[in-house]
Amino acid sequence: MISKEELVDKIENTKLERKQDLGDSYEKRIYLDDDNVLIVGYSLEEKFEADDPEEENVKNYYWYWELRNSQTWNILFENQDKSYNFCESEVGGWSDNDRVEDVVGDIAEEDVCKWSEQDGIEDISEDIADEVLDWIKTLGKDV
Repeated sequence: MISKEELVDKIENTKLERKQDLGDSYEKRIYLDDDNVLIVGYSLEEKFEADDPEEENVKNYYWYWELRNSQTWNILFENQDKSYNFCESEVGGWSDNDRVEDVVGDIAEEDVCKWSEQDGIEDISEDIADEVLDWIKTLGKDV
């Protein structure tokens, strides 16, 4: 069976790709064996756009993961509980990726995307791995 450390590494380092069927949704596919593929991704949950262009616009995303049969694409197990999320914000054309504080002044970290826990993949990869390994045990397979 795949070790937890190896699975965590794959979850953290496999490249995310934009899903073709949805506009703001990304996922990574991790093939565990000939029969099982782990899908880890995130989707846009909600978007808050202010009328004033100098106000903060926020996109809130949630993480999900699924274990699928790689031959039939049937979902064997899934977690779409929206327990883990993160958000991106933009203020006056400047995004989280820019040095917003250099442009608009000092902003306290808790004032940017304050309702999100900002769960990055590195923050949740062990939890995902634990749940997926439990799913695999339930299937009675050695992956």
